[in-house]
Amino acid sequence: MKILGLTGSIGMGKSTAAAMVRRLGWPVHDADATVHRLMAADGKAVPAIAAAFAGVVVEGRVNRNALGQRVFGDPAALRRLEAILHPLVRGEESAFLRAQARSRRKLVVLDIPLLFETGGDRRCDAVAVVSCAAFLQAQRVLARPGMNPARLRAIRAQQMADEQKRRRADFVIFSGAGRAPALRRLRRAIALLLAQSGSGAWPPRLSPKFSRPRQGHA
Repeated sequence: MKILGLTGSIGMGKSTAAAMVRRLGWPVHDADATVHRLMAADGKAVPAIAAAFAGVVVEGRVNRNALGQRVFGDPAALRRLEAILHPLVRGEESAFLRAQARSRRKLVVLDIPLLFETGGDRRCDAVAVVSCAAFLQAQRVLARPGMNPARLRAIRAQQMADEQKRRRADFVIFSGAGRAPALRRLRRAIALLLAQSGSGAWPPRLSPKFSRPRQGHA
């Protein structure tokens, strides 16, 4: 089973691209949605977060705004939170992959915002980065409630630069020209990956990993 990693910086259109992939019929594991479930009422991460960050758990669920205020701009606090969440997210991801392998899926997609930053690209056969012009990214993000230029700059500083992500990608999905061109690029990226020989990155194995296609930017 082949694994396509889908990533992109804030406001680049990754969530829209993930929705397109689902409409094409391919299973998508959403890391952000997993985090939300882990921090919801009775979520697996709630007890550890309550112990590490006093006062952020209310009525059995994590108050995400309160937690965000505690970790934003505090690298040590962010590392503590990541140490709690990352192993749980990986566990959910592995369960997803096992289930899709049992269903004999040829391809699945891992939607991970910090794919390169966390080394998740090493678990993928290929990576598609969703990108757009910086001014369009800023327009999209600043239209969100509670956002401002200073907060956007801080978020950008925590993420790998878009240019670097595009250099490391196997496929670049440009979202600035509208949905139809982005969908065509996604279709082509998936077709190219499926056309590659080899069984793919799942199940994990000790032999050398299936080589990435490096067919240029779809």
